[in-house]
Amino acid sequence: MSKGIVELLRKQFVVPLREAAKIIQHNTAKDNGYFPRIRGVLITAARMNELKHGELVGSDDLGNKYYENNRYFYGRNRWVDYSQDTFAKKWEFNASQVPAEWHRWLHYMTDDPPTKVPPTPRPFAMKHKATTTGTDDCYVPYSTTRPKIESWKPPQ
Repeated sequence: MSKGIVELLRKQFVVPLREAAKIIQHNTAKDNGYFPRIRGVLITAARMNELKHGELVGSDDLGNKYYENNRYFYGRNRWVDYSQDTFAKKWEFNASQVPAEWHRWLHYMTDDPPTKVPPTPRPFAMKHKATTTGTDDCYVPYSTTRPKIESWKPPQ
């Protein structure tokens, strides 16, 4: 009887505390600044709206890291931690920063990550580049027609 109660208490208290410790350890800030454990957890919570821990599967040329933990629900057990090299990269990220071979793995098109089974090199394939829409480097076409309204120029 008491063995069942001890097992119940272990499942109710010890296992969640171990999971919380793994989450804190996984999300520790990697730069040796002030309070890296708490700061890393708070930054991850602010960036991703959730705290997870998992096994590092691999990384890509852009500095993104890919994780997997099969204890989470299917569809939520693979994720990407975008590069945090600069302050802008830490807070401004989007899905176009994921290369095609990692996109296949993240979206369950294949079970083997590109670290285990590298993609077949194609002569027409270009090196992956994230979209520049909304940045200063975006493409802006010029107009060949005269404007219907001319802008006002102050008198000199």
